[in-house]
Amino acid sequence: MRREKKRGGANYNRSNSERPHPYHPLLPHPVASRPPDPQIHSSPPMDHYHHFTPPPSPMENTAAGASSKPPTPASTPNSRLASGAPSSRHSATPSHASTTAFAPTPASRTVYSDRFIPSRTGSNLALFDLAPSPSSSHDAAASGPASSSGSAPATSPYCTLLRAALFGPDTPDRVASSATACSSSSSAGASAVGTPATGNIFRFKAEVPRNAKRALFSGEDEEDALFPGIFTTRGAGPRKIPRSPYKVLDAPALQDDFYLNLVDWSSHNVLAVGLGNCVYLWNACSSKVTKLCDLGVDDNVCSVGWAQRGTHLAVGTNQGKVQIWDATRCKRIRTMESHRMRVGALAWSSSLLSSGSRDKSILHHDIRAQEDYVSKLTGHKSEVCGLKWSYDNRQLASGGNDNRLFVWNPHSVQPVLKYTEHTAAVKAIAWSPHLHGLLASGGGTADRCIRFWNTTTNTHLSCVDTGSQVCNLVWSKNVNELVSTHGYSQNQIIVWRYPTMSKLATLTGHTYRVLYLAISPDGQTIVTGAGDETLRFWNVFPSPKSQSSDSLSCIGGTSFVRSYIR
Repeated sequence: MRREKKRGGANYNRSNSERPHPYHPLLPHPVASRPPDPQIHSSPPMDHYHHFTPPPSPMENTAAGASSKPPTPASTPNSRLASGAPSSRHSATPSHASTTAFAPTPASRTVYSDRFIPSRTGSNLALFDLAPSPSSSHDAAASGPASSSGSAPATSPYCTLLRAALFGPDTPDRVASSATACSSSSSAGASAVGTPATGNIFRFKAEVPRNAKRALFSGEDEEDALFPGIFTTRGAGPRKIPRSPYKVLDAPALQDDFYLNLVDWSSHNVLAVGLGNCVYLWNACSSKVTKLCDLGVDDNVCSVGWAQRGTHLAVGTNQGKVQIWDATRCKRIRTMESHRMRVGALAWSSSLLSSGSRDKSILHHDIRAQEDYVSKLTGHKSEVCGLKWSYDNRQLASGGNDNRLFVWNPHSVQPVLKYTEHTAAVKAIAWSPHLHGLLASGGGTADRCIRFWNTTTNTHLSCVDTGSQVCNLVWSKNVNELVSTHGYSQNQIIVWRYPTMSKLATLTGHTYRVLYLAISPDGQTIVTGAGDETLRFWNVFPSPKSQSSDSLSCIGGTSFVRSYIR
């Protein structure tokens, strides 16, 4: 049996060499063996999808007499003629034309334009039972079950949907005009069949009213107005974020050092973790654990970083070495000995690897060149602990223990932008994937602030005091939100909505400061690591919009087609 880990509270400060590690690395933590919480997902990180339950079919009759079938189109005209109702083509006409059953329609004055533009503001919506009646519920209650034996009610889901698709949303002026058309049609019910109508479904007119927008070209915010009860609106309410991790893994010998970066998640869904002098790989799909390398008793892992392709891993060591490993073959392919002290930060830009060290320098390593490094960046006055390339690989942001945040371009050896507003070490750095040049940075214990910068205009945008040490930042690729992890004094994880910076969720569970953070390749899951020697997996972000189909319900199979381009 596994023995429980004992903690000595805040004063527990035993070195890694003295700590017994009865657990195999990256195996489920004993905490995770308890019965699953209903709010915790138990599937692997990449198996979380948002399941969508389709709404009732628009063809279903949701009225009280849903068991009776609505009249077919072939039987509808006969029922109207038998009951003495006016024909759909000749509804409201003068009484002198009632002697002829099918009198020719008299010519009316035509308004011509250069092209056909449909206008439906003056249409007689009662011709197809599409007119919304303000007192439909009152009339239905007064008429009783006899009213259900006629044509399909105008309030059925099918009629509601068809009316919205053809005529746009039910604005007050449209409802008023529809009610007028219905009353005029009803008043002419005693007249004979075959009289000319007062209006056509389509008329020639030079203008198109603003409220006659076609549903096929409507925006996402208008779905509820155009198709009430059919479409699911994303912003209908606050998104529920599980407050507990769905998986907890043991990570013995995970160092409690603010200046290190020991966790990274590859594009192939493999998590790399530096534990003591070893690097382990955890496959998120199969939960398989692989030991990649062992540096020996004289060295320790200080940073890990995956290349964009997800096949090569860079490892920074305590002796100032940078190693490149082929993760598929578990083989080291190169070692670069350029730094004089430990390498605590790594960042990839295609084939260019940037490394930040305690020797205050940043080196660019081109893995295609024979030299150990191709350029050296100087500017920081203390250890470089944060390093991130922008998504377009045009800017490199670096943070140091000198409380400075610098921005470099690929060809500069001196920083092109310098920000000195932070009052503590800057390790947390994140570029926005949604807006070019938007940079977020977080300060240490004496600062506790998250600041936002526009590197295009060189301006300081905003500042938020989080109340505790900011250890990491990561931006969601799917929505305009970001996550921050914190240390002293609350050890929490916060999900923020940008730009309002309102808190969507505060997640707790780690007993030590949350020093390590990585995000899954699908952008939905984050993993956090702390000095309590655990890795915790959280579902915090929604799935990408381009992959979700829950906002569209197919009506008739191919009636409406919508493509999301973001």
